[in-house]
Amino acid sequence: MKAIGYAIRLTEDKSGNQAYATRYYFLNRFIGAQAFARAVRGHWSIESMYWVLDVTFHEDARQTSERTLANNLSWLRKFAITMLKRGMKKGESIVGRKQMSG
Repeated sequence: MKAIGYAIRLTEDKSGNQAYATRYYFLNRFIGAQAFARAVRGHWSIESMYWVLDVTFHEDARQTSERTLANNLSWLRKFAITMLKRGMKKGESIVGRKQMSG
């Protein structure tokens, strides 16, 4: 471990209440502030995709024992998310669009 970084996230709800969350990261090399910010944003963009997959398709609850089948189903779910996101209007949800398309 070469460095420790932290990121503070500020969120605000509709009523104006603010909440802060601090996350700490252990780094195996020294990097600049801009590179660290890109790395943190990149990590959470991937995490948010997996969150969408879990909420929409309950992916964490799937227990497919055959590796090839699991990979194929995962690819199909990601493709479906991409198709559902196309042309979304403000206020629409992916789950709602999935139900409408069914």
